[in-house]
This record gives sequence, structure tokens and C-alpha cells, in this order.
Amino acid sequence: MVSNIVLSNTEYNVVGTRPIRHDGYDKVTGKALYGADMNLPGMLHGKVLRSPHAHANILSIDTSKAEAHPEVLAVITSADFADAPDEARMIVAGPPTNLKHLSNNCLAGEKALYKGQAIAAVAAQSAHAAEEALNLIEVEYEVLPAVTTVEEAIADGAPQLHANYKGNVASHSEMVLGDIEKGFADADLVVEKTFRTKTVHQGYIEPHTATAWWQADGRVTIWCSSQGHFQIRDRTSAVLGIPHSRIKVIPMEIGGGFGGKTTIYLEPVAAALSQKSGHPVKVTMSRADVLEGSGPTSGSYMWIKIGVTNEGKLTAVQADLKYEAGAYPGSPVGAAMNCIYSPYDVDNLRLDGYDIVDNKPKTTAYRAPGAPGAAFASEQVIDEICRKLDIDPLDFRIMNGAKEGTRRSYGVVNPVIGCVETNEAARDHEHYQTPLEGPNRGRGVATGFWMNGAG
Repeated sequence: MVSNIVLSNTEYNVVGTRPIRHDGYDKVTGKALYGADMNLPGMLHGKVLRSPHAHANILSIDTSKAEAHPEVLAVITSADFADAPDEARMIVAGPPTNLKHLSNNCLAGEKALYKGQAIAAVAAQSAHAAEEALNLIEVEYEVLPAVTTVEEAIADGAPQLHANYKGNVASHSEMVLGDIEKGFADADLVVEKTFRTKTVHQGYIEPHTATAWWQADGRVTIWCSSQGHFQIRDRTSAVLGIPHSRIKVIPMEIGGGFGGKTTIYLEPVAAALSQKSGHPVKVTMSRADVLEGSGPTSGSYMWIKIGVTNEGKLTAVQADLKYEAGAYPGSPVGAAMNCIYSPYDVDNLRLDGYDIVDNKPKTTAYRAPGAPGAAFASEQVIDEICRKLDIDPLDFRIMNGAKEGTRRSYGVVNPVIGCVETNEAARDHEHYQTPLEGPNRGRGVATGFWMNGAG
């Protein structure tokens, strides 16, 4: 047997050791507190009414019967949030956030844009009473046709989710390197394929939950599970229309997130219910609420075209990436464009990325958002090229691998990155060299890239 390849002879203080997890004792003994574990004096239980329709105008909401329930202390709709302008502003690090979209994704305004979108919320003395009160809220809808895939959303005559996004295209971005036409003209083999991926939820074990206490001095404390409490504070501040200095977010232990707990759903709702009732309020999603009302990763429709010489040298790569943003703009199609061909050193490139709105929950990050779907498409075409040219898949990736000095699609020039060396180590390892024996056995490889938000 071939021994494992030694990539480093350096001994490190942490790498290669088994440090004790600082949170391990609390978690295995049950001492650790998660968001739903919060219980405060006089705390009320909140529940959220959700749209049964994927696309509908909200004509009216009558909460009077729910408010008359003897155990109900507060009922809210989007009218209880601050007036949110339909404009993008810098709230947290990253792209600007449209304030109206952010607010309406917590409680819908004029329209319901996906099945499960929050419409109204109640706070009552018990969870059962809150559920009863939801059934007393009367909502009049004008049901509209819905689109739930890229193809449906961009088809001629498709229903429009937003008046200002013609053809349901929220944005179109381009990235170009070199001369794409010359690159394909120089190719001996050109392969192009179309791929479709579906929306996939992150599937974290712990549902979203938030407990808020709006105190008499106008300060708000929120206990929740998130992947960054400062961004939760700042987004909640924007929806409520109060300075973020008046909001304190206390992060609880998190039962999984994978990118899906980087935004807000319940925090402003719990806070507004608390303000209106004068009590702390806890709101926790059911599993159905999570799947219907919180963001998955994007579905996509992708066209890939790659040209190579007979020797296997890349001459041109191209992609048309259409990513579903869900109800509001903001799919990770930009990250997909940054990542799709970055494992390769190629002079001629063209990428077109489209952010498409459709009647699904607003998408959220999911483990290198945008990149896995794009890699799924491009790497399959790479493998088909390897089969057609009878080239080992790892040898192809080594021959064309990105290296120091390679310019990525978005302009950054690589430092030392180790892409070629990693593929060489995989090729030379016994796991790759061992013959496959017996039925139903195979071996596959793929190369991916992620910029980790730092270029």
C-alpha cells in the first residue's frame, strides 16, 4: 500500500490536535440555553398568520375578532412597523438592503408573494390561545397567478411580482475576460449543456425563535439564535424604525444555521408585539413555518459552454446563470459568477448572471451561497470533456488549474493558492490510484472555489 503523502512536516499548536470544546460540557449536560429556552416573567406567546396563497393582493385585514379574544393582548400587521421606503440602504456589511423588502418579508404589505409569507401576528397568554386567535383574523385576498421557476418567471406574459422589475429580472450582471469568440474559434472541442437545480432548504434542526422585551424606557432586548447578532440588531432597527443603540440582541446557542440564520424573520414581530402588549413575547416557528416562511438556497437555470484543444487545454469558458431570488431580489448569482470558473486558468471568459424574482420564499445563504450549484453545472461539463478526450479528470484539472498570477472572473489576481498542488496530491494518493473492483463502484472528482468574502 502507498503511504499517505506528507504535505507538511511542521508541528502546530492547534492544527492536528484535539482541543476541548468550550461549549461541550454545557451542551452534553443540557445546561446550554437555546432561543426557545427563554422564559421571562409575564411572557406571552406569539403566533404568526401566514398566507395560503403564493401570489395575492391583500385587500383587507380585519383583526377585530382576534383582538376581542379574552387571552389576546396584542395583534399586529405590517402597519405596526415603521414606514419603509422602497429603496436600498447600507444597513449591514455587504450589498445595500431594500428596506421595504426587508420589512415586508417579516410582515407582508400590499401583496403576499409566496405561500407561507407572514401576514399578521398575535400575542396571547398561551400558545393555544394564540393559535385560536389566528383563526379569528379575516384576510381578503385577490389571488393572482404565480410563477415558481426561472423559466416561468421570465416567460412572455408571466405575472409580474414587482412593477419595477420588468420580466421579473431584478438585475443582470456581466463579467468578461479576453476574447470569447476567438477562444471558441481556437477550440477543437466545444461542449455546451443546460442544467436546472431546485430550491433546497438548509434544514437546520432548531427552528427560528425570538423573544423580545420592549421596556418602558423604550429599549428593546431580543434573545435569539443567529449567525451574527449585530446584523440582527441592525436589520431589526431598520424595520422598527428605532436607533440600533436602543436594541440589544443576546445570542443564544444555535441549533444549526448553515447561512439560513443571517437575517431576520421573527425578531421585529416579537418586538412589536411586546411594545403593543407591554409584556415580553416569545415567537417560535413550527417546522412547517420554517420550510414555508424562511429562505432556502436558490433554484437555478444554467447554460454552460466550454471549449478545449485536443490536448485538453481550455480555450474559452462561458456561462449564463439565472438564479431564483424568491419573492425579493438578492439571489447569490453574483457569488456564483465569482466562483464558477475560478479553479481554472483560462484567458477567455464570459459570464452573464440574472437575479430572478419568483413566488417562493426570499432566498438566504446556504454554505458558500451560489457556488455549489454553479460548480455542479461546470464540473459536469468538464467531466464530459475528459471522457470525450480520454483524459484523466485530475490530470485535466492540473493542466488547467488556477495558480499564482491567474486572473479570476471578477478581476482579482491570485496569490499563492495551492489549487494545482491539491489536485496533484489527490491524484497521487492511494485512494485515487487503487483499482476499482466489484459492481456499483465509481470514483469522481470536482474542483470548487470560494472567496470567503475577502476577495
